[in-house]
This record gives sequence, C-alpha cells and structure tokens, in this order.
Amino acid sequence: MTEKKAIKIWADVKSLETTDEILIPNDPLDRVLGQEEAIELAKIAAKQRRHLLLVGPPGTGKSMIARAISMQIPKPKSEVRVAHNPENPERPFLEVLTEDEIRNESTSLAASSGKLLDPEKAPKHVAEKLGYVCKNCGQYSQPTENTCPHCGKSKIDMGQMQNNPFGDILGNMFQAIPQMSVGKERVNTTRTLADGTEETVVFERAGDKIRMLDQKALEKRREMDKNSKQKVLVKLDRDPFVLATGASETELLGDVRHDPYGGHQGLGTPAYERVIPGSIHEAHEGVLFVDEISHLGTLQRFILTAMQDKEFPIAGRNPQSAGASVKVDHVPCDFILVAACNIQDLENILSPLRSRIIGGGYEVLVDVAMPDTDTNRAKYAQFVAQEIAMDGHIPPATIEAVEEIVNEGRLRAKKDKQMNALTLRLRELGGLIRAAGDLAVMDGSPAITAEHIKKAVKRSRPAEDQIKEKFGSYTKGLSKDLSDSQLQRSDYYMENEHLGDNMFN
Repeated sequence: MTEKKAIKIWADVKSLETTDEILIPNDPLDRVLGQEEAIELAKIAAKQRRHLLLVGPPGTGKSMIARAISMQIPKPKSEVRVAHNPENPERPFLEVLTEDEIRNESTSLAASSGKLLDPEKAPKHVAEKLGYVCKNCGQYSQPTENTCPHCGKSKIDMGQMQNNPFGDILGNMFQAIPQMSVGKERVNTTRTLADGTEETVVFERAGDKIRMLDQKALEKRREMDKNSKQKVLVKLDRDPFVLATGASETELLGDVRHDPYGGHQGLGTPAYERVIPGSIHEAHEGVLFVDEISHLGTLQRFILTAMQDKEFPIAGRNPQSAGASVKVDHVPCDFILVAACNIQDLENILSPLRSRIIGGGYEVLVDVAMPDTDTNRAKYAQFVAQEIAMDGHIPPATIEAVEEIVNEGRLRAKKDKQMNALTLRLRELGGLIRAAGDLAVMDGSPAITAEHIKKAVKRSRPAEDQIKEKFGSYTKGLSKDLSDSQLQRSDYYMENEHLGDNMFN
C-alpha cells in the first residue's frame, strides 16, 4: 500500500510521483480550497449553531462548505414521531423521544421477541402441533413439507380430516399445494414455576425456528402492541445534512397524503400514517442547505417562521384533499440554515430572512480566486487527489499532470481578471480532471499524464466555444442548426412584428 504524505508546500508535491501519495485531510473543512474567511465562519457556525449565507458564483465550494458543517456538529439526539389520537384522530399526538428512551424501547422490543429455539429443543408435543415433527415416525422437518422426508408419509392428520365434513376437499388441497404449512401457527401451554405458580407459555413458528414467549415476554408484547399505533417522522439515526434546493412547498414544509376513503373507519388509512415531514423537519438538529435560495420565492417566509419558532406544523396542503383536515402542531425544526446565492440574486432574498440570518449568523462573499503562492499550488495538488478519490473510477495523476492543472487554474483566473492567482471555480476544474481520467482509462494508462490534461482541455470546452470555432460565430452556428421551414417561420414572425409596430405608430 502506498504511504500517504501530508503536503504543505509545492516542494512536498515535487518529491512525489503521483497524487496517490497525497494524504487527504480527515476534516472536511480542510478539504475546501481557499475561502479562508468562509471556512473560519463555517467552523463558528458548526460550534455555535449559527446560520450562514454564502454569496458567490457556482462551483466555488458553497455546497461543500455546507456539507462540511453538517459533519462538524453533534449527531442528532432525538426522534420525532406521530401517534394515533383516539379522541380526535385528525389531530395526531406528537412524540419526541430521546436517545435513552429509544434505547430502552429497543430493549423492550427485544424482550417482547421471546426466545428462539431449535425445534428439537422445544417440547416434542408442541413441535408436533406446530408441524415440525412427523406423527408417523417422529422425525423432524419443516412445516412447509407436507410429506415427511424421512418416512415418505403425509404429515397431515388425516384422522381430523375424516371427522371434518370438508376433509376430502382439505386433504386434496394440502396435497395440491405442497408449500402450504401443516400444523398450527401458535400453541398455548402452561408450565409450573419453582414457587408452584403456573404461567402461560406460547410457542409459535419462526421460520426454521420456534419462538417461545413466557409470561414476561407476553406482557412486553402487549405493551408494545398498545404503542404500535405510531409512525416515525424523523429517525434518530439520520443524515444531519438535508438538501432543500428547489424544493416544492410539500417537500419543504411537509404534507398529509390524500385518503380516497376519507374518514371511513374500516377502509380509510389512519390520519397519523399519512403525515409526511418536510425538509425543515428532517433537518432538525442538523443543517438545512438551500442553494439558489432566492428561487424559493415566497416559500422563504416559511423558512423564516421555522427559524424563529424552531417548530412548524404539518398540515394537508391541498384543500380538496382529505388530508386538509389533518394537522400536527409544534413539530420541531431546530436547524442551522446554510443558504447560497449568486451576487445578482441578493436583492431577491426576503429582507426579514436576511435580517434573521445576520441576527443569528453571518453573510460571507466567497472568493473566485486565491493568490498563486507556493502553499496554494500545494493545495491544488491536494484538490486533484481529492477529486480522483471521490470519483473512484480514474487513476492517480502524475505530478506533471498536476502542474498542467495549476497552469489551467492560472488561465481561468485571468479570465476572471484575477492576476497572479489560481481560480476557485473548482467544479469545472474537477470536470477537467475527470475528463483527463477517462482518457487515461481508455488509453490503459496507469496514471493521468500531462498529455491527458491537454487533450481534456480541448474536449471539455463549452458548446458555445465549439460553435464559434466551427462556424465563426454563435449566430452563424444557430442559422446552420435551423431548418428552412424554421427560418421561413422566423422571417414571417419578424415581418409581422414589424407590420404590427407600424400599425400602432
């Protein structure tokens, strides 16, 4: 196995052969390139539970910062459930259980499961009634085997069949369906304890085993059955990072599914089973990440309410649905909001929401480039190693290939009018690394070389650049793409628009 080395300066990189030797940091925030101020504020947000608004162009690591914050915070410590309300089914009870309560519940569930026995360990008359023992030869087999594999005789009690007026029909049915089980599913017995008292013991089938339930297990099972009319909305063991980019109202705030049978007691689905949590509830004790938050429009005000109250009700959102009458109040949603937007979209974020973020967190403008220093070139090498490891389908890169990536980073920074800098638009640069890796795989090369990077640069150009190179301009390329009928229709509309303008002048 290749020994991994931590790299701090470009000289460390030059001493290596490939990126496979570069140690990738354990802390996800240390994997983010540049963005020193954003990283510092992200660490504060994780520790102090502060909100964060990241402003800047796509591909500069905003979502990576949000994910990193979720990996810095403690694991969730509660589980949210809804339970049947017998007095008012359309107002289900809300239950928030702690980690200890869930652990105790798991212990109770294990106790209610009884003890699994091999059929040979159970009383023989019980095993026989359950269908594990042949009445003819006394040998053991599975209840699904109607014919004893040892003596070849039927395990079905034909005596009982003969006393039954439908015995012939039932006997033929058992023979016709070989997988139908023989014997009983459950047998009740009693046993005498050491103090002379008797207790009920139940034996039931459990696949190739027999489950034995003593009095204590039966009581636990009855207790669990009483609490069975509930549904887990937000699990204890969950991902603390919830992505709500572009979420609909239902996805963001939750809903109650429609029940076509309405409130019919026999046919309808109970109200509590139809309650669906939203992203704001699933992010409870975690991070709610909303990229392009301005695109949520008026839904931003609901996020603001949830941030203020740290709870938000779940109700049916379609007034024509049977779920419209169902509501669960005070559902917890205490999350860290990490929002992101482009500079031009800042004005489309609700002012009260921005005020709430600033009042309980930070706004930060992310960088599009970082200085072209010895240390930052080493970070570029680390970035290449991270992208290759994350992809999982491409080979490591040679140091010469890394140098080509650094050169490309300089060129792209210049396009942003950032001199003596390296670009931080890393999503596109990651695509370049993958394209070069694909070329290396197709060549059968054990590593990505500088030549693969150069070829990938040409291949990964935007379509607009390819059109300009081929046709001279984007407009000429567009005219080549349109059919004659499309061009005629385009000319017709242009003429009519011109006539219409003259008519109203």
